[in-house]
This record gives sequence, structure tokens and C-alpha cells, in this order.
Amino acid sequence: QVQLVESGGGLVQAGGSLRLSCAASGRTFSTYGMGWFRQAPGKERMFVAAISRSGNDQFYADSVKGRFTISRDTTKNTAYLQMNSLKPEDTAVYYCAARRIGAIGNYYSTGNYDYWGQGTQVTVSS
Repeated sequence: QVQLVESGGGLVQAGGSLRLSCAASGRTFSTYGMGWFRQAPGKERMFVAAISRSGNDQFYADSVKGRFTISRDTTKNTAYLQMNSLKPEDTAVYYCAARRIGAIGNYYSTGNYDYWGQGTQVTVSS
């Protein structure tokens, strides 16, 4: 079992930056693949970015490639999402998720994750 707590959301102007953090409880953080998803009002939860257990592989949605960077710090049991050049269409609740070692399926689907945080609001004004 792992608990995830997101932080770092807020209100920012278009073109600005935010860094989201996802703090994980427990001692097994390094065994989890991590992902970030977002959900805008009235829309489905969508994949944003993911990082493998080792941190060697990162995956991004086309809409955020070149602007967002996912990373992880095993010493701090924390995953990050650095968001640059933010756009109004990036406005959403951002969720952190973890998938256990041995999980099957790709990193892009919500159903392939075992644990979720409560979400943090990101609002980008034009």
C-alpha cells in the first residue's frame, strides 16, 4: 500500500511555470512506476506523463512534449512534474498515480495504475 500526496498546483498566467510534487509514503517508492494524469471539468482523466521505476524511461502525451518534464527522486520518495510554457488548455486537476512492480499494460491508461493521489488544481489564465 502506498499513499500519494500532490502539491504545487495554483494559478499561473499563460507562459508561466509550475512544478508539481507527488510525495509517496512507504519504503518501496523505487518499485513503483509513476504517472501524472489530468482531468478538466466535464472531461475524462487523461494521461500527461509517466516515468519508469528506474527513472530511465519517460513517456509524454503529445500535447505536453517539450514543455513538461517528469522526474523522480528516490531519496525523497517524490515524483515531480515540471510544467513550462503553460497554456490555458493545461487547466485541470492533476493527479499522481503509482503502479506496482510487475504491472502489465502500458503507462498511458488509468486502469494500469494501482494508487492515486487526491489531485491538485492547476489553473492557467490567458
